[in-house]
Amino acid sequence: MTEVGGSASPIGATGASGGPVARGSVARVGAATVLTAICGYAVIYLAARDLAPSGFSIFGVFWGAFGLVTGAANGLLQETTREVRAAPYVDALSPPARSRTRPLRVAGLIGLAAAIGIAGSAPLWSGRVFVEARWLSVGLLSSGLAGFCLHATLLGMLAGTNRWAHYGALMVTDAVIRVSVAVATVAISWGLVGFLWATVAGAVAWLIMLVVSPTTRTAARLMTPGSTATFLRGAGHSITAAGASAILVMGFPVLLKLTSDELGARGGVIILAVTLTRAPLLVPLTAMQGNLIAHFVDERADRIRALSAPATLIGGIGAGGVFAAAMVGPWVLRVAFGEQYQTSGALLGWLTAAAVSIAMLTLTGAAAVAAALHRAYSLGWVGATVASGLLLLLPLHLETRTIVALLCGPLVGIGVHLLALGRSERSRPSQHTEGG
Repeated sequence: MTEVGGSASPIGATGASGGPVARGSVARVGAATVLTAICGYAVIYLAARDLAPSGFSIFGVFWGAFGLVTGAANGLLQETTREVRAAPYVDALSPPARSRTRPLRVAGLIGLAAAIGIAGSAPLWSGRVFVEARWLSVGLLSSGLAGFCLHATLLGMLAGTNRWAHYGALMVTDAVIRVSVAVATVAISWGLVGFLWATVAGAVAWLIMLVVSPTTRTAARLMTPGSTATFLRGAGHSITAAGASAILVMGFPVLLKLTSDELGARGGVIILAVTLTRAPLLVPLTAMQGNLIAHFVDERADRIRALSAPATLIGGIGAGGVFAAAMVGPWVLRVAFGEQYQTSGALLGWLTAAAVSIAMLTLTGAAAVAAALHRAYSLGWVGATVASGLLLLLPLHLETRTIVALLCGPLVGIGVHLLALGRSERSRPSQHTEGG
């Protein structure tokens, strides 16, 4: 990898993007993803072992709340990756634009606004969400989100400039800080409060990387073509879509509860099954959003064709997962979690197929972001989430409507994305403008 040029230049030099996304970059991010996942599960394991069930439920709600808001903030990663990656192509087609934007500075303002919004609205909702350590939870959620906005944007800048080793290092730094605080919490018997801190502690990882890494500091100073308003408009669509994605992926148990009179014990089994069957595909795919967007920006001549290779890979892995889930999934569930978690191989197989559907939606969404089809991208994810919510209202058995919602809802979003990508391919040279 070549070094990024000038400290305050726009992406400027064509070497900034460093050429096509290589297999090595996928390997680096893949390794970082594995370490990040291990650390995340370690925090949950430590909390479950250290806290009573009632305390763990409080921790779990906060963990989920932080996951939802940071999931939405991941839209900044997507938009920043696209803007940074596409800058050399934009400047090659036309003289460098006079208006330039510093993404990290904009992210700081967005994070500050989000933190104020959460803290200011907390009296309206925090009492129903946080039953213990209420105001500490609000404060940590607000400050953690502000830090994560900078974290996600810095990830996007590193992805856009092919700094995959640093991209992975930032991911791992976040995860290691979390698990370190969790271990310390157990060691000093800090209890619930310590695990709340552990949840958000990684939000300072971006600052640590800026201090210790000259390459990261160089990437952080880059500027992108266009005004701040243009960047915010694109980021707004990406954040909307990422928020819908977070609801559909992390917040599905909430959707299930809102559309059911009573979940009961069976609902708990289904929620666990949904979580376990989707993680092997969606955790690494989410972590590799930077790789995917950079790949589709580079393949701007034919993004529909560029979808075929990753889609085939996802489909192949998914097919193997469906078979494995149907054959050995029920046994694994009983052995790992106890005899009370009884379910059929058919349910686990269908839920794995549904995870493939969401993975494909994630893939087409990355291609839409790369093509600057912001409206189509957000509409696809929002449409998928709304469709899944409506399908959960069908008068069917709980297991059946869960499968139908998770399998068919994403198809709506996939259709929106593919339609917009096809239209964009036919209407070149408008590929560098926002579409939708």
